[in-house]
Amino acid sequence: MSKSVAKIITETLQAAGAKRCYGVAGDTINHFTDEIRKSDIRWVHVRHEEVGGFAAGGEAYMTGELALCAGSCGPGSLHFVNGLFETHRNGAPVVMIASNIARNEEGLGFPQEVDQKAIYQQCSVFCEKINHPDQARRITAMAAQAALTKHGLAVIIVNGDMFTETSSDALAWSVHRPHPVTVPAPTELAELAQMIDQAQRPVIYAGIGARKARPELIALAEKIRAPIVHTTRAKEFIEPDNPWQVGMTGILGNRAGMEAVAHCDLMLCLGTDFAYTQFYPDAAKIAQVDIDPAAIGRRAPVDLGLVGDVAATVQALLPQLAPHSDTSWLRKAVEQYHKDLEGYGREAREPDPSLIHPQALTLALNSHAAEDAIFTADAGSPMVWMLRQIRAKGQRRFLTSLLHGTMANAYPQAIGIQKAYPERQVIAMCGDGGLSMLMGDLLTLRQENVPIKIAIYNNSTLGFVEMEQRVEGLLDAFTDLENPDFGEVARAIGLWGQRVETATDLPQAVTDWLAQPGPAVLDVRTSRMELVMPPKIQAAQVASTALFGAKAVAKGRTKEVVDLLADNFLR
Repeated sequence: MSKSVAKIITETLQAAGAKRCYGVAGDTINHFTDEIRKSDIRWVHVRHEEVGGFAAGGEAYMTGELALCAGSCGPGSLHFVNGLFETHRNGAPVVMIASNIARNEEGLGFPQEVDQKAIYQQCSVFCEKINHPDQARRITAMAAQAALTKHGLAVIIVNGDMFTETSSDALAWSVHRPHPVTVPAPTELAELAQMIDQAQRPVIYAGIGARKARPELIALAEKIRAPIVHTTRAKEFIEPDNPWQVGMTGILGNRAGMEAVAHCDLMLCLGTDFAYTQFYPDAAKIAQVDIDPAAIGRRAPVDLGLVGDVAATVQALLPQLAPHSDTSWLRKAVEQYHKDLEGYGREAREPDPSLIHPQALTLALNSHAAEDAIFTADAGSPMVWMLRQIRAKGQRRFLTSLLHGTMANAYPQAIGIQKAYPERQVIAMCGDGGLSMLMGDLLTLRQENVPIKIAIYNNSTLGFVEMEQRVEGLLDAFTDLENPDFGEVARAIGLWGQRVETATDLPQAVTDWLAQPGPAVLDVRTSRMELVMPPKIQAAQVASTALFGAKAVAKGRTKEVVDLLADNFLR
């Protein structure tokens, strides 16, 4: 029995586990969306395709299962690009149906013609065109399999007229999801064990590749008396109930994590591809374990590189290690970490009730949010506050744009996550710049009844950009944002909305906002003078900031400079 290409694609993706498809209907995908309508896959109607790309990626990242999006020819599919770059870099299994104009018009400069393959090959694990109806099931199955096993975006390019073509291909093309376990060779493990036994100040640096290895990492830390430093993406997996974790290194990190890495004599990089070479130790030996051979030694020169799954590798390694007895190195790092946490609390305190520090808002979210809440954060300062002030508790999940570094990711990703987990609390920590960039899809929250909770860090500026300019000794420029009352905007759309302008009103406002059964927006006026402070302030940063101060004073901005110093250096 023959079936249309649109039906074959839909059936194959549904069999692969897809539950939702995000997009804007129309034109060259109308026959595909009609088949979606008849299937068990739910179409989620967004207002901007970029939001659909973020949302599909948020769902797929959190569930580990397939999510879909589909775009019409030309601009319809192109609008997805940024959201899908983000999705691919997060390793989220998403299949994108990118349609094109009819085949008889290709290559003739017809309106809306775009070479989708040239666009999407650079951000996908699979990108192929269905050239014949009998390819439909096989290419769709291979796309879904690639997305699920290679952890990224797979793109199927389909001409609009191809959807109505029929095929009688009866071969049982389907999706397979093998789960091999890889362990280094015994000689390599023995060499690693010898390096660890000889180390006096070992540190474990765990990345997202160690997400399934938390018990093994704790056992390793206990045996060799090593503090565990984690990457930003590994926070939710490594931090909960871990007595030996000491936070993060890098510009977003804390002092304990940075010092543990800087002063160690052996750094064990386990499942991490942390990109910033300047934050690796200068003198220590480095051993790296990663499932991807191409990642070995990519970020810093390593003394030993092993290919393997982190959990299985550590399990095989532990019996070969002699226990370390000296606890002073580990104890010092853990003590500093607890001092760092106390410092984060001090940052949020402010005697002036007219000021709301962003840290205070974040700590209020941490205190009032559910134990299994899922948090997203816009790239920029909301991302920093989430990573520093929101505590991982085992069931909490986190997603932010750490590899792509895009604005406007938080609440669109939260849409997909909330669709996948309707019973859980999903909180989007948005900058005012990020929220306003894709503000139109607040209408999607109303139309689709997506009960996410949006907290807006409203400091009337592109705060992270402003900080970058000042630290480089420049006068901040072109960062001002003239914002509306976002609470009023939310109410006009039909959402719950409230604005908070004083610290005394914040706790009750957060309680009321989280208690709403539907989508809700909390617009919080946060201090513009708050900087994202690095774990250690370098002399060059002080000099550059002083240069900014001198320029600002010369421009008549003395009060602003005084407020900046008082808010960040004199508290």
